[in-house]
Amino acid sequence: MGVFYETIPDSLKPWILEQQMLWVGTAPLSGDGHINISPKGGSNFGILSPTEFWYMDLTGSGVETHAHLHEPGNGRICIMFLAFTGPPKIVRLWGKARAIENGTPAFSAFVTEHKVPLIPGSRSIISLSIDQCATSCGFSVPYYDFVGHRPILDDFFAKKQRKFEEGDEKESMDRYWAWKSQLSIDGLPGMKRGVEFAKVNDVKPLKKMVGRAGEKAERGVGKERIEAWHLFAVLLLGIIIGGALSLSVVTPERLKALREQGML
Repeated sequence: MGVFYETIPDSLKPWILEQQMLWVGTAPLSGDGHINISPKGGSNFGILSPTEFWYMDLTGSGVETHAHLHEPGNGRICIMFLAFTGPPKIVRLWGKARAIENGTPAFSAFVTEHKVPLIPGSRSIISLSIDQCATSCGFSVPYYDFVGHRPILDDFFAKKQRKFEEGDEKESMDRYWAWKSQLSIDGLPGMKRGVEFAKVNDVKPLKKMVGRAGEKAERGVGKERIEAWHLFAVLLLGIIIGGALSLSVVTPERLKALREQGML
């Protein structure tokens, strides 16, 4: 049966740290936005305290977690671990998280303080403040044997980094982040560093969805800016029309009275 805690109990810490992967779940605030679940492989995560957990977010083709955590008023997250060998077990961590992006002072400070090894494509530290930890049975989770971690992602970005250092500007991580980490599938701003590079260098985001969902996401891009411009235009037009109407209904007697009062 499931057991809930407000913190990570000491009895679970060794098991958590032995795991070879975890799952991350986030969602936008919008009721018609898309929920995201991402698997994360490797040992690039840790427990800082009974209420603090972190993992290294590596570069990929998506940026859903960033977009949801950066969304004002959001930050909801769930981390899940599964036992594929030994006794069955599922552990979930719920709370609020923030994305500490590579290139920021906070990222450098975190990496230095906690001696986090950087690997090619390291994008952000996802720092989670836990409010609930829970175990559940995991009786239906199948057995799997761990063989090893795939080196494909690390090799890809190591090669990309070498090309950039040799002078190929097109291989820069900033350009890659601007292309693939600029917007979520719902059109929400993703990695801040990618968004800023895209603005300066006019990098168009990767189109990620098709059909009606894709059309809706594209319409949502820049929605707040467009609505603010429309509001300003309507306000200005109202002032002009109001002024014109007020002048058109002023009688000669009213004009004379205003002149005598020194208002004209």
